[in-house]
Amino acid sequence: MYLTKDNIRLRALEPEDLDFLFTTENDEDFWQISSTQVPFSKHLLAKYIANSHMDIYQAKQLRLVIDYQKQAIGFIDLFDFNPQHQRAGIGILIVKEFQNKGLGLKVLNLIVDYAFNVLLLHQLYADIETDNTASIKLFKKANFRLVGVKKEWNFTNNGYKDEALYQLINKTNVTF
Repeated sequence: MYLTKDNIRLRALEPEDLDFLFTTENDEDFWQISSTQVPFSKHLLAKYIANSHMDIYQAKQLRLVIDYQKQAIGFIDLFDFNPQHQRAGIGILIVKEFQNKGLGLKVLNLIVDYAFNVLLLHQLYADIETDNTASIKLFKKANFRLVGVKKEWNFTNNGYKDEALYQLINKTNVTF
């Protein structure tokens, strides 16, 4: 099974996830990562969950809940899904109390395996601010490679920040 390993399961959003989604999406510490500037209402997030059944080919994105030992601990997203060019962006969020426990790498490996072997993607990419050393370390461990830096790309309360582009190319799925 592609989305389960070592007490970790990547699963679809369920209505029961509303409170977790509400708390996570409205945590200002995560806003900079997700380019969020205002809080989300429960009503809006309930509608989002209700529409999350859409196929990745329709929605061009996929958000999965990260369950660890039957507890929701974060989300992993494939976004900007482009079937023509066989690529997608990837983002991961794990709540603070479960960070730095090796779970992020296991989750990334699960979604990479799914993206390359089920969706048949050629590449995944991640945009990471250059001062986010924990994310850079995680994606490097998952064999993503730095391919460029966008200077002064994101405006924050502390001024502009550079954003690095990391890429993982599937060398086993080459189609012409």
